[in-house]
Amino acid sequence: MPSRRSVLALLATAPAALSLGTAARAGTPETYAEGGVAINGYDPIGYFANGAPVRGDKAHSLMWRGATWHFASAENRALFESDPVRWAPQYGGYCAYAVSQGYTATTDPDAWSVVDDKLYLNYSRRVRRIWARDIPGHIRAADANWPAVLD
Repeated sequence: MPSRRSVLALLATAPAALSLGTAARAGTPETYAEGGVAINGYDPIGYFANGAPVRGDKAHSLMWRGATWHFASAENRALFESDPVRWAPQYGGYCAYAVSQGYTATTDPDAWSVVDDKLYLNYSRRVRRIWARDIPGHIRAADANWPAVLD
């Protein structure tokens, strides 16, 4: 049986241990941004306007949700700025398939889909093929998991 002294010592250190636990656990950032840059520097508007990934330019960038977003033109930046939720990839730019499975993963800007006017990115083209087998089901699962997968 523990002594009264050992129990008091444990209780005295408990608040510090608890605060260290929560402070050390930062969670996954809201936006996937390797090196602080969203979509590896690709312009999110390009997927909609060009039907393809388009490399952005640092000269046309802005900060949103903790990441720097690059755009191919000032016009694209202004369009994004007017409604970023509309143009940004779903699930913070993390792999949509991974989120549907309950975790996060990085993305490849060349592995993408636009479904119902929303941009979804995937880890790789191979994963995108898996995603494509049941896009509505994966979207439902990912919507249910997001943003809890960030914890």
